[in-house]
Order: sequence, then structure tokens, then C-alpha cells
Amino acid sequence: MRHKIAGRKLQRKSGHRAALLRNLAASLIKHEQILTTTPKAKELRPYVEKLISLAKHGGLSNRRLAHSRLMDDAQEQKLFDVLAERYKDREGGYTRVIKAGIRASDAAPIAIIELVDRDVDAKGKDSGPVANEEELADA
Repeated sequence: MRHKIAGRKLQRKSGHRAALLRNLAASLIKHEQILTTTPKAKELRPYVEKLISLAKHGGLSNRRLAHSRLMDDAQEQKLFDVLAERYKDREGGYTRVIKAGIRASDAAPIAIIELVDRDVDAKGKDSGPVANEEELADA
């Protein structure tokens, strides 16, 4: 029996599962809306919400914790600079999971996970460091 055992294994070993959540979290922070399977989206929700809470509190130790869980410098910077500022007055519930039907190929349940009050323009764009005009002129 699985009494008091939380979390889904997602049919992966622990290292693969950690990498999966890390990559999904980085993609969600980057695009602010992603399409994935429903169990992955439900497992990702608390992972990302804890990262946003860390960013809201700020500080060097929280930045290092977030970096160890995210492993993406550009998304870490966006998390602490943009998202922490956006959600400073919200007490929680930074993400929403919307069921999006069944995938045709394997009949897996699909869901959209997105940040509440998201920036619509962020979807599909890179949110890495922006090159200034001088660097563009040199290229």
C-alpha cells in the first residue's frame, strides 16, 4: 500500500524524473504556457509554485536553491526579476492546469499548464539575454 507516499513516479527513474521536472519548469518559466500530459502538469505545478515562492522571498541563498532546482541562468533571472515582481501581492496559486483533451497517437490525457496573469507575448519567444543594438550591428 502507498500510504503517505506523495508524488507520481511518471514511469521514470529518480534522476530522469528530476531532469524532466527541471526542464518542464524551465520551459514553463520561459514560455509561461506549455502543453504536456496531465500527470506531468499536475506534478509540475507544486515544483514551479515553490520556485516562485523562493523568488518572492529573494536573497542569495534562495537564488542558489532556485538555481540548483532549475539549472538555467536565463530562466532563473526571469524568475527573480520578472515573475517575483509580478506575483508579489499574490499569496499562492501562480499556475493553472487546463485539461485539453486526449492525444490522438497514444490516447494520453493532455493538459495546458500556464502561469496566472501570464504575458501572452512570451509564448514561443526566447527570453534569454537581449542583444543590444551595437552587438547586432557588429554581427
